[in-house]
Amino acid sequence: MKAMILCAGLGTRLRPWTLHHPKALVPVGGVPMLRRVANTLFQQGFDRITVNVHHFASQIRDFIDGGNLPQKDVEISDESDLLLDTGGAILKASPFLAADGEPFLVHNVDILSDADLSSLYREHQESGRHITLLVSDRKSDRKLVFSSDMELKGWINIKTGQTRPVGLDVSGDDVTLAFSGIYVMSPSVFPIMEGAGFHGAFPVMDFFLAGIPGLSIAGVRRDNLNIIDIGKPDTLRKADLDINAG
Repeated sequence: MKAMILCAGLGTRLRPWTLHHPKALVPVGGVPMLRRVANTLFQQGFDRITVNVHHFASQIRDFIDGGNLPQKDVEISDESDLLLDTGGAILKASPFLAADGEPFLVHNVDILSDADLSSLYREHQESGRHITLLVSDRKSDRKLVFSSDMELKGWINIKTGQTRPVGLDVSGDDVTLAFSGIYVMSPSVFPIMEGAGFHGAFPVMDFFLAGIPGLSIAGVRRDNLNIIDIGKPDTLRKADLDINAG
């Protein structure tokens, strides 16, 4: 099984550390984020991984070349010349991700969870859809909106009422859930992505919410999911404390 770890971000919320290092190598409980996420993927059966790099790209290359990941089959998607955001990063890595025609999992480097990722992958594979999003009912002001059968309808800011698309009708049967930064995609998304005019640098959420006819996107809900965004100073400190406390 293949996976992509998104590692190219500038990590501005974690300054001053990220003024001299890439976010992917920020230590969490003494172990760099990248290694923690990669370990989880390898332990769950993902044996081919690509990592995109931009900010202090050479440090991530040296980290991987130094044998710091417990797996040899690691590709690097180089965005040194231009940061492509999440959607552009996936599109650039499509030669690796689409090579065998099988689905691939995408995982933000600053997310830690106890999710069963191999189960999510299998559910996606069996569904025949283009994209499967891991979601949960954790506290968040920004949530995705799903129909009762868990098909993606849009996005809503609970505090402000702002929606995407604008004017989205959220009915009583709809479900609002928090996105995890973890999802599975089928290679068939790439021609759809390019056909809809997505190229260069763009957030993958823009693609998800574009309302493209024929693009099937659904959520898989995990109610007891333990997940933490370690890309912020307060949550990084909390993760450090939790890990150090065992």
